[in-house]
Amino acid sequence: METRILIVDDEKMIYSILAKRLSQEGYACVMANNGREALGLFYKNDFSLIISDIRMPEMDGLELLKNVKAVRPNIMFIIMTAYPEIDMAVEAVRLGANDFIIKPVDLELVVFSVKKALGQKKMEEEIEAHHKNLEKLVEERTSKLQQALLVIKKGHLDSVKVLAGAIDAKDPYTRGHSDRVRKMSMRIAMKMGFSEEKLENLVFGALLHDIGKIGIKDAVLQKPGPLTPEEYQSIQEHPLIGVKIVDGIDFLKDKIPMIRNHHEHFDGSGYPDGLIGEVIPLGARIIAVADSFDAMTSLRPHRRALPLEEVFAEMEKGKGKQFEPQILEIFLKEKIYDFSKEI
Repeated sequence: METRILIVDDEKMIYSILAKRLSQEGYACVMANNGREALGLFYKNDFSLIISDIRMPEMDGLELLKNVKAVRPNIMFIIMTAYPEIDMAVEAVRLGANDFIIKPVDLELVVFSVKKALGQKKMEEEIEAHHKNLEKLVEERTSKLQQALLVIKKGHLDSVKVLAGAIDAKDPYTRGHSDRVRKMSMRIAMKMGFSEEKLENLVFGALLHDIGKIGIKDAVLQKPGPLTPEEYQSIQEHPLIGVKIVDGIDFLKDKIPMIRNHHEHFDGSGYPDGLIGEVIPLGARIIAVADSFDAMTSLRPHRRALPLEEVFAEMEKGKGKQFEPQILEIFLKEKIYDFSKEI
């Protein structure tokens, strides 16, 4: 059966470029100029996926998303926008968007997102078919559901990596920061004997610890000189913005403490809640060490990357103040920062 995709954008050039690239992958693309036109096509045709801009005349992308999900809750829907506003992103996720792509779009990222969404759709259809034949396929059902769970987990991780990429794209001086923090955090946690489940949670928390920076102005993130008190206060809001972004996404609920509290200090001098010692979630305490190390060793608009000797000296000064002593000791003694062995 032919896979049909509906592309909705009021800029003809955008949807023409998308249609041309996706047709190379074998998809049949239908185009619409706005949400109202798209809704009419949706009612008359069987689409596997809709890709829609948010800001359009007559009917915007969020209203279109709401209308099509009311009719077909399981349809795959990808949102595009040149204006990644926090409230808009949160609302799109709550309405059932499967992915959120920021313009100008990377065509290969779009292809990846489409294949991921269609793969998820196929998986869900297979699971539903197995449910209908439950009595006949008990043994096969058990095996398939286990495989499906692994696919769902991978799908979640892929989505989170896309979000982490969006964070890095906001600040080219810290490209790859989220993934490096993920690697170092995992190494610390393994030395501390974390279970597989706790390691999985830490991976998501580390990748998304800076998700709130999507809501911080580029002019502040990339400012070449010292920040004003007002600008510094704006930066300090990113943990709470991050919580707002992921709140309402079921599989991320238990990662919220890591996102909210990764800038807390062991002595209580951190933010946003001023938590002290072991009251700070363990995952957040681990991420804090990895995050600080990577920040100091990365080139920033207002300063050079510090040599390792200076970084180690600064981190030692923070033992028991900014950092939990045990975690810092593991980090330094085990040379967690050495990436010669990748995770």
